[in-house]
Amino acid sequence: MIKLNKNQIYNLEDILFVFALEFEAKEMFNHTQKLVTGIGKVTAAISLTKAIIEKKPKLIINLGSAGGFGFKKGDVVCCTKFIQRDMDVRGLGFQKFETPLSNIPIILENGIEVENLPIGICGTGDSFETNHLNTEYNVIDMEAYALALVAWKENIPFVSLKYISDDANSDAADDWAVQVHLAAEAFKNIIFREEQVSN
Repeated sequence: MIKLNKNQIYNLEDILFVFALEFEAKEMFNHTQKLVTGIGKVTAAISLTKAIIEKKPKLIINLGSAGGFGFKKGDVVCCTKFIQRDMDVRGLGFQKFETPLSNIPIILENGIEVENLPIGICGTGDSFETNHLNTEYNVIDMEAYALALVAWKENIPFVSLKYISDDANSDAADDWAVQVHLAAEAFKNIIFREEQVSN
C-alpha cells in the first residue's frame, strides 16, 4: 500500500509511475508499473494516453527532476497546480498562458497533496529555462502540465513530485546534469517509506 496522506491510500499494483527519463527512476522502480515517456509535452501526452488505455491505472504518479525557485537543490516538491508556460497568444487578445478556445483553466489544479512535502506550482514548457522571470510558477519542467491535463481529462487521480535539480538560472544545465542522478533515490525514500508506514 502507498499512503499519500490520511485520506489517500492506494495498492501499488494500481499505480502508474511516470518518468521522462530512465535515470530519474533507475532500478528502484523496476518492481512497479513504470512508464518512461521521453522529454517534452507531446511525447509525454502520447505515452501516457497509450498507457492509460493499456494499464487502466487508478492513480498516476509523475516523478521527475525540475528547476525550482525558492527551494533548495535536493528538495522534493509536490506540485498541485500546473501552467503551460510557453503558451502565449496575447497577440490575439487571450491571457498569458491561456490555451485559446479550450475551456482549460489557465492554472490547471489537478494534484493530490503528499504529506510533509512543500507545495509548488509547476510551469511546463518545451524549453530548458535558464533565466526564470515569471512569478506565476516556482517549479519548472518539460512534461508535468501535459501529464496533469491527460489525467484531468481522463478523471484519474494524479500526483506530481519534482526533485529540484537547479535554480533555473545560468548554472541550471550544469546543476541538472549532476543532481538529476540523485532523484531516484529521493523518490524511493518518499514513496516506499510511505508504503512501509501504511503496512
